[in-house]
Amino acid sequence: MLKNRPMKALRMVMAAAAVAGIITGCGYRVHGRQSLPFTEVRIAAVENTTYEPKLQDRLHRALTEEFLRQGVHVSSAAGNTLSCAVRRFDIIELSEKKGFVTEYRILIDAACRLMDASGKVTGTAAVTSPFIVSFAASEDFGRLISGKEAAEERATADLATEIVGNFIYR
Repeated sequence: MLKNRPMKALRMVMAAAAVAGIITGCGYRVHGRQSLPFTEVRIAAVENTTYEPKLQDRLHRALTEEFLRQGVHVSSAAGNTLSCAVRRFDIIELSEKKGFVTEYRILIDAACRLMDASGKVTGTAAVTSPFIVSFAASEDFGRLISGKEAAEERATADLATEIVGNFIYR
């Protein structure tokens, strides 16, 4: 029984090394707060060049939540300023049944730039919502609108994750 202990320990060490090698080989990295390029940011008012109402408010809120989730404090007095403009908002038909649309996809594009305290642009990003966010059509207009709004929330949250990742983990 004592003879097996060193062998089990060796197997566990080798398994841990293999897992670590696989994770680092796939491009995953662990980032701590001290490795962030900045710890505080101001988010300027989001410009909405689309006809979709409230999209700028949703993206501003989603950006704030994502920066906070990543450990970056959001403050109106911060030296770094993020400014974004929503350039495109499309609702695309995904599926149809008997001549009626049954499912839609939401697609959002935004252009963003990060400026330091002196106003110098330190980074730019043109981002498209990275995941397919869809919602089902409904004959009930209230359900259709609530489904669309929930899908917009998910799409702007996904977009904010992509934007923040572009500036923090470049």
